[in-house]
Amino acid sequence: MSTATTDRRTFLKTAALASATAAIAGERAFGLPVLNNDAASSVQWHKAPCRFCGTGCHVQVGVEDGKVVAIAGDQRADVNKGLLCVKGYHVGMILYGQDRLTTPLLRQGNEYVPISWEQAIDTVAQRIMNAPERFAFYGSGQWTIPEGFAAQKFMKGGLGNNHIDPNARLCMASAVTGFLATYGVDEPAGCYADLDNCDVLIMWGNNPAEMHPVLFSRVIDRRSRGDEITLIDISTRRTRTTEHCQHYLEMKGHGDLAIANGIAHLLLKNDTYDKQFVEQYCNFRAQGDTPNLFGEAISFDEYRKRMEKYTPEYVEDCSGVPADKIRMLADLFGRRDVRITSLWCMGMNQHTAGTAINCLVHGVHLLSGHFGKPGDAPTSLTGQPSACGTVREVGTLAHALPGGRVVANAEHRKQAEQYWNVPEGRINPQPGYHTVKMWEQFCTPASAGGDIDTLWVQVTNPGQTLPNLNKLFNAKKNQPEKFLIVSEVYPTATTQLADLILPAALWVEKNGIFGNSERRTQQWFKMVDPPGSARDDCWQTIAVAHRLLELGHSGMRDRDGKFIFNVADDNGNDVPAWEWEHYYDVNVDKALFEEYRQFTRLKHKDLAPYEEYVRERGLRWPVVQQDDGTWRETKFRFVSFDDPYVEDGRDIQFYHSTTNDDRAQIWFYDWQPPAEVPDESFPFMLTTGRVLEHWHSGTMTRRVGPLSRAMPRAYVEVNPDDAMTLGIKTGDMVLVESRRGGIELPAWINGRGRPPRGTVFVPFFDETVLINDVTLDAHDPFSKQPDYKKSAVRVRKISG
Repeated sequence: MSTATTDRRTFLKTAALASATAAIAGERAFGLPVLNNDAASSVQWHKAPCRFCGTGCHVQVGVEDGKVVAIAGDQRADVNKGLLCVKGYHVGMILYGQDRLTTPLLRQGNEYVPISWEQAIDTVAQRIMNAPERFAFYGSGQWTIPEGFAAQKFMKGGLGNNHIDPNARLCMASAVTGFLATYGVDEPAGCYADLDNCDVLIMWGNNPAEMHPVLFSRVIDRRSRGDEITLIDISTRRTRTTEHCQHYLEMKGHGDLAIANGIAHLLLKNDTYDKQFVEQYCNFRAQGDTPNLFGEAISFDEYRKRMEKYTPEYVEDCSGVPADKIRMLADLFGRRDVRITSLWCMGMNQHTAGTAINCLVHGVHLLSGHFGKPGDAPTSLTGQPSACGTVREVGTLAHALPGGRVVANAEHRKQAEQYWNVPEGRINPQPGYHTVKMWEQFCTPASAGGDIDTLWVQVTNPGQTLPNLNKLFNAKKNQPEKFLIVSEVYPTATTQLADLILPAALWVEKNGIFGNSERRTQQWFKMVDPPGSARDDCWQTIAVAHRLLELGHSGMRDRDGKFIFNVADDNGNDVPAWEWEHYYDVNVDKALFEEYRQFTRLKHKDLAPYEEYVRERGLRWPVVQQDDGTWRETKFRFVSFDDPYVEDGRDIQFYHSTTNDDRAQIWFYDWQPPAEVPDESFPFMLTTGRVLEHWHSGTMTRRVGPLSRAMPRAYVEVNPDDAMTLGIKTGDMVLVESRRGGIELPAWINGRGRPPRGTVFVPFFDETVLINDVTLDAHDPFSKQPDYKKSAVRVRKISG
């Protein structure tokens, strides 16, 4: 048997074992292969995107007697071609944890009491009405596109309040600023087909074998068919991805900055950069006296001069990666006979120089000409199912508007006000608070300048996922003037401090639309009812808006005097969608989506009509209508062979160039050390992340029996030599402590991941041991994204 075949089987074995585990445990097995929608079958199958990561795998959902009973990979889906990961095969189980929230709960003293939905909606509306400017809305990349659009319109088009931000600020904001600074428009130019066509795949600080396993399996599958692919892992610790790679480049924190510059230095020195590509399609930029995403123009000669110091030996000193490995990378990028795809996720984004490293990796691809051909692509991945579709495209960020617009631009505000049909001047020109600032203001007493008093959280768990929790979340305790509203499906670390808990519908308990990491928009319909009186997040937003209208808030009317969320049926009759009994009398998702579609054409992110997505397993934007009336998706942007917006006669056109000349920007940024580095008191570097079995804070996956049993609790990975010095063995309880807080958890030595000496790793899925009590809240100056990967800690054995 070949090594390639063995690799493929080993990689896929995890999913098969998971399904077997479910069956052995006496639970209904998910992942059934037979899909029959006929009269003889009691199980009816429907399409939906998976609820977990940003890959956007499509699943077939088997429903019987009003309950999801089976899950299968969708063989008609281009994203996953019928394959799912271990989490995907069990996604149906997330609906049926024993502790689902089923009724609104209001805090009274130290207890929660059930209340009616009417009282709950009124409570939220009254808090907002009392001080609209002191209200904030915190959402996520798990909001569906209609949910995010409704929240945007409610806040910015209704309240005139820009204090809305998502948890995606914590995971992909630096990818956004990197794309904007380089191309003038967000999101990858390529798609997953690059993985099928590349000769070299470089992982910049990410672990796709565990975090995006279905995508990684596409590459492993190619090897099993005999393709020769060079895999390179640039990382701060060995992972399961490393096991599949020919090259492992172990770097220090922030070493990626130096590595990217070292590649550029050698491309210039060896005269192997793509002169024609650079001359035709690129400019050079650097930061000036006032740093921003536009920077200042520099000449090619100035760029070359600034790169002179980044010799392989200097890069080795900054990054810890041997000089010969830097030469190897530069030699690959200098070749024209190979195609190179770079992948990254949190390692480059959760970084106090996240914008810089994103720009530098884009720059390496542009300088070398490894761009614009299938397999030649710099590609960021996302961790949430609609971080792209909802956050980045709908623009649920404190500074943004739908369609790539920003609140600070008067023309952009005017466009949004026209599309929303709200009075001119309704949208506030002042950007709201980004995530870290929002929670800092909420946790600061009003007497000390904390000007956010009421905060509504939907579809996320900040009590577990914010950095430096003692400062940004736990400080809310004992502040009676602060009011926290949480829409959730299960009790979480966030609901523990909530003043009002609103039970929410989950995944296929409601209609929805997601947008994945390759610009693919995906639709599904409600298939089962939520438990008890749990209700859709979108309905909750609309119901609060209508209650504010009843209380006299003028912002809840459009310029014609109608409710801003007025919805009509096919006959033009108004439907009271704010009343739960009538919410599903009409497809509210469709109404909101069609309103949102207007915005998508403003920056060439065109979406097709809603009904097209009903028929398809997703479409990649821009989706444009052909002469015959059909709708065509776009796999590759900025290139004449596929992008309809590239002008005739142009091979490549960066038509949203920040310099208005159809050119992309190659940036220079210097290497800089992390915001916090180990010292005598805190001699170890902590990095955090995810594991294969659990997704984000584990709110859903820890309630899935097979997944929870496979990975029951968090741990700390310790280097074997460090463990020997500290007298630590696998299973020993260890204290991991920073300047901000500490946690106790068991050690795991020589487990899945193997950190180098002086480094420890802790996953963040376990709400019983909150590693974010320990992490740093320092963030990138442009994206405002915190760095969860580099916190100085000390480690001490507690018991053996």
